[in-house]
Amino acid sequence: MRAGLILLSLSLSAAPAFAQSAAPAAPAEPNAIQLPPDFADPATAGRLTDAMQSMSQALLDLRVGRLRAALQGREAAPGDRNLTVRDLARRDDPNFERHLNQQIAAARPRIEQSIRAVNQALPEITEDLQRAQRSIERAIANMPDPNYPRR
Repeated sequence: MRAGLILLSLSLSAAPAFAQSAAPAAPAEPNAIQLPPDFADPATAGRLTDAMQSMSQALLDLRVGRLRAALQGREAAPGDRNLTVRDLARRDDPNFERHLNQQIAAARPRIEQSIRAVNQALPEITEDLQRAQRSIERAIANMPDPNYPRR
């Protein structure tokens, strides 16, 4: 239990140092968490959606024919060997890729909104984390010494 409290307090005290950028754009309060400037940049949402697009294409190219045959309890036929996730998805929806690309493109405004929300909430979150850290430090300071002789 004590080890858990100590680890929790250490992780909370490390959180501000972990999240601080290498070169803060503006002077901030001491111990305030600073997001890297790239995270606050609106272009970040574009880079994230591009990354989601690339990852989805890689996932769609994943060969699953042999796995599918094994799950069905049979040997993989020659046609199964090159079966991909993309092929399976197209069976249910011929416009699957177009719909997927539209969904990823539609995610960009939501990502931008989330980034703005995190930036706005960060000072309050930092303050709450610092309060929690102080509370944990007080609790640890009031714990009895395990080496104190018992009577």
